[in-house]
Amino acid sequence: MSSEYLDAMAADFTKVEEAYKRELISIRTGRASPRLLENVSVDVSAYGSRMPINQLATISAPDARLLILNPWDKGTISDIEKGILAAGLGLNPSNDGQVIHVPVPALTEERRRDMVKSIRKLLEDAKVRARSVRREYLDIFKEMESEKEISEDELKRLNDVVQAATDSASKALDEVASGKEKEILEV
Repeated sequence: MSSEYLDAMAADFTKVEEAYKRELISIRTGRASPRLLENVSVDVSAYGSRMPINQLATISAPDARLLILNPWDKGTISDIEKGILAAGLGLNPSNDGQVIHVPVPALTEERRRDMVKSIRKLLEDAKVRARSVRREYLDIFKEMESEKEISEDELKRLNDVVQAATDSASKALDEVASGKEKEILEV
């Protein structure tokens, strides 16, 4: 029974790491990529709801410094522009009535340092989520021991396994963060 919990815990740690990787996608590295706008959502007044930008337009990167969005409904152009500005990515979209042009400026040294700080903040948030997973499973195993489903020795062994998995997940998160930092600081 405890092996089922250990498998679920491993899956939860994987989810934490994958979520962190998705968060890092929105941090740009100086090169235009459609994935840069992946986490942007737009308040669409015509539809009265909030929608992901990729459900409103096709996004392409014809070169390293430009993104082009081609909205399916031309009436949403101003909403899409507002959504990009509100996302806080440091991008300034413009439109010609048909498509939205989003120039991606070169990164300054100061902006690179700000991005590294934001990566570290996201890293700490991800580690908090990992510690929350650890706490959840330690509580489950402690409850199992108090209900005499497992022995004290088994509880100790499971606590060690949970801690080792937490340490491993933390190390994996650190590696992802250092890779992204290196990518950003590369000129």
